[in-house]
Amino acid sequence: MKAALLRSVACLALAASAMAQAQNYPDRTITMIVPFAAGGPTDTVARLLAQSMGKTLKQQIIVENVGGAGGTIGAARAAKARPDGYTIFLHHIGQSTAPSLYRKLSYDPVAAFEPIGLVTDVPMTLVARKDFPARDFKEFLAYVKANKDKVTYANAGLGSASHLCGMLFMTAIGTDLTTVPYKGTGPAMNDLLGGQVDFMCDQTTNTTSQIKGGKIKAYGVTTRKRVPSLPNLPTLNEAGLPGFEVAVWHGMYAPKSTPKPVVDQLAGALRAALKDPAVVKRFADLGTEPVPATRATPEALRAHLQAEIARWKPIITKAGAYAD
Repeated sequence: MKAALLRSVACLALAASAMAQAQNYPDRTITMIVPFAAGGPTDTVARLLAQSMGKTLKQQIIVENVGGAGGTIGAARAAKARPDGYTIFLHHIGQSTAPSLYRKLSYDPVAAFEPIGLVTDVPMTLVARKDFPARDFKEFLAYVKANKDKVTYANAGLGSASHLCGMLFMTAIGTDLTTVPYKGTGPAMNDLLGGQVDFMCDQTTNTTSQIKGGKIKAYGVTTRKRVPSLPNLPTLNEAGLPGFEVAVWHGMYAPKSTPKPVVDQLAGALRAALKDPAVVKRFADLGTEPVPATRATPEALRAHLQAEIARWKPIITKAGAYAD
């Protein structure tokens, strides 16, 4: 009886503490962990959100880039952070592929986090260095197959969106190519611009301006529909790769046990950011758009993450892509 009473008192004390914390939240700077190098597409999305959400929360949100191991190093750091709302985490589709790609993962992508909400679905583009000899996708495909031992494919590391896209591309064309992994698509893009690698698959948030500026060649977009910001770029399905489709969704999380009132505040700030005209315009310029408010919720992200883990497991298992 006494033990039960003590447990009840402890629970009430914790609840009171959480309520007080939520009422005062936030009263200092918030850190948003991005598990990739600066300059990449996820980093671009994060910085747009950080600026807008900071206005709503009336506190600065700084972006901390923790790259490496396909996003799992940054994810592990976020999972171990203090659950007080002052560390949040932005990741993409890699949050759902990591359980299948990595035999040993130091965190559970579902159990280690409190979902805040979905952010955006970003198309990807198949792009190559500016002087790549192929003029269109048909020529690109023929060249790649004929020179499979020489052509190099850049990606942001095992488990990254660019790795996943490349893996599916090579499976679709039945050709294995030499891959060059980086700690993020930012440095990978730099080497593509410099001609050190031949091609890559990257999100429109990182390629649109480079394509429009003529700094790289584009051969197709990975979604079923063309991208409004790149209307002349055909889908890979149109260009000759039937059924090929990859879109990169982004989600925001907090460490497990972050108080629900705090998570709700963060989710509200996220929804406000996704309606911010400056964010909407910038997203459009980058070839994407915010998700509807009904998807920018903890419940929607939780359900989507679990569904995506189930979706990608058999695909990755069939491809045999694993890391220790």
